[in-house]
Amino acid sequence: MGGPARHELAAAVARAGGFGMLGMVRESPDLIEREVAALRTQTNRPFAVNLIPAATDRTLLRAEMDACLDLDVPAFTFFWDPVPEAIARAKAAGALVLHQVGSLQAAREAEAAGADVLIAQGVEAGGHVHGTSGALVLTEQVAREAKVPVVASGGFATGAGLVAALALGAQGIQCGTAFLATRESYAHDYHKQRLVGAGAEDTVFTDAYVINWPKGAPVRVLRNSVIDALGHRLTGHDPADLPREVVATDDGRPLLRQGTDSPLRGTEGDLEAMALYAGQSTAFVDAIPSAEEVIDRIVAEAEAALDRLASLTRMTEQTE
Repeated sequence: MGGPARHELAAAVARAGGFGMLGMVRESPDLIEREVAALRTQTNRPFAVNLIPAATDRTLLRAEMDACLDLDVPAFTFFWDPVPEAIARAKAAGALVLHQVGSLQAAREAEAAGADVLIAQGVEAGGHVHGTSGALVLTEQVAREAKVPVVASGGFATGAGLVAALALGAQGIQCGTAFLATRESYAHDYHKQRLVGAGAEDTVFTDAYVINWPKGAPVRVLRNSVIDALGHRLTGHDPADLPREVVATDDGRPLLRQGTDSPLRGTEGDLEAMALYAGQSTAFVDAIPSAEEVIDRIVAEAEAALDRLASLTRMTEQTE
């Protein structure tokens, strides 16, 4: 989730029984140190730090990992193309490595490089999307081959979705959008309110927001004025050709109209024009609860879904 997943959210998820992740993509070692320290004042449960080795300057990545390893961070979650050197370094230090992938081939490469957990990301996911397959198909593909645990991601925000993922062979689900719209999320209130009012059909798969990322790095965002102005030209954008137009600032840092920054709590400017990341699971977001309430709801819904399945099984047995 990048910026919105600061210590407040990660700690709340961990305390509620989930696996909290700090979104520290391209952040400074100083911020990583502060966020890890703040998280540890709120919980002693395990957590992971999210980095993207394949889309981060090597010098910065080395400094990020140095900071994490000096702090004895227990786990890393990586994304995009697997970088074996980063996985090996984390593993050598005794850290758990989760790797989010968007294709069966990427899953094979990540597992071969030593990943302990594979996160199969479907095209329904919000934010950066690495593949083109739906989550249900990709999860089952990966689960059939992998010798490590698999987690399903992309469009999951309910207990029924969790049960479906388990049926496909996954051991759990990863949720982004559902936690983006929580009280603990570091996302701007404007972004949260847009999620509450949006449906699955309001999300768009595009590479229009690509400045600061490699060419051909699509995202899923909420439709806005920038997307509407593109008409049918939703993909095929080269970051080198896009204008560097400042539309907002965050702590004095200029943010570009077609950059990959999403609005955070302190962001000021034309928030409507920014990348408002959202997965298709925004269809199930109708309020801004606490992270604990989200987890409790998902668990309760999963139990109800399992009860329904058990009831159907009993009815079938009685009619035979």
